Amino acid sequence: MKCEIEFLPVGDVSKAGDAIVIRYGEPYDYKLMLVDGGHAETGDRIVAHLRKNFGPDAALEHALLTHSDGDHANGLPTVLKTIRVANLWLHAPWLHAADALPLFANKTMTVDGLARTLKSNYDIISDICDLAVAQRCYVHAAFAGYQIGPFRVLSPSMRTYLHLLPQFDKTPDPDQRAIERQGLWIGKASPASRLFESVKASLQSWTTETWDRERLRDGGITSASNESSVVLYGSFEGGPALLTGDAGNRGLGWAAEEAVRLGLPLQGFQMVQVPHHGSRRNSGPTMLDRILGPIQPQHGPTRFHAYVSAPTDDSKHPRNIVLNAFTRRGGYVTATQGVSKVHWGGFPARPGYSAAQPLPFFSRVEEYT
Repeated sequence: MKCEIEFLPVGDVSKAGDAIVIRYGEPYDYKLMLVDGGHAETGDRIVAHLRKNFGPDAALEHALLTHSDGDHANGLPTVLKTIRVANLWLHAPWLHAADALPLFANKTMTVDGLARTLKSNYDIISDICDLAVAQRCYVHAAFAGYQIGPFRVLSPSMRTYLHLLPQFDKTPDPDQRAIERQGLWIGKASPASRLFESVKASLQSWTTETWDRERLRDGGITSASNESSVVLYGSFEGGPALLTGDAGNRGLGWAAEEAVRLGLPLQGFQMVQVPHHGSRRNSGPTMLDRILGPIQPQHGPTRFHAYVSAPTDDSKHPRNIVLNAFTRRGGYVTATQGVSKVHWGGFPARPGYSAAQPLPFFSRVEEYT
């Protein structure tokens, strides 16, 4: 099976986001899939793109929301109102209230009360689900082991998601001890810590890096919401493809374990998505070695294509230190930064597209702080 994966440009200037259009099958017998919908204004761009390239009656066999963050979710209502979608895949937090209730700190809270709170706090997800039902679109949960078109979900498992949910920013306080007992504690970032990270980013310092000295470190921590991102593995002509959403080191680790359990090979990808717009907290050397393979000789042949959804002007996304890490392991790394980037995956190139040039290896990178 062939698989064309197109990363649409999302956001203007410094607004990162994801919207990925996938065509799978054969040139004259294919289906379409959408992974994430970007910002609210991205919805119109997705609709225009689908109709321009696949006809006025273009329809989606599958639409997937990897996780609940607005830069992935807010464009989906426009798509659902305008384009026929057969199947919608996502995580609806309130549907898991009964199973997740013991993992919240407030032991007087009822299942109904928690469900109402989650549905209210995640109103964009609720609206998306309501629109899907109104459009007679089937709504499915997206957990490890499920098949979505040509892709297998590697992460998260339902059990993992239940333990991450109380740690999301917009949920009631978690029962830390109950979650720690399962080894799934990440924690919530306080407003003060978020402000500190923002200030620290604005004071970014720089250093030098060589091919043989990698400054990216293990141990980066991202939010529980990011770690709940759906990670997809597709097997296609030319090798497998990996879509990572905003998953971090833990989410990628869970995905790698599931791939091994299912007998799906790692380190032989034809293309991978750089997680979370190239954030340094989402990738570490050990995890990249496990998934992509070890560092290659400098100036050696490329082994896979790596794509990063990034805005045109954002000091935090993508990080040079992360781009270098993918390049070292044999990646041909490109970023959207205002322009669509396409992995043709066996499909013929469409008119108006030209070959994307890889990003260079950067000798000047961010200090890892």
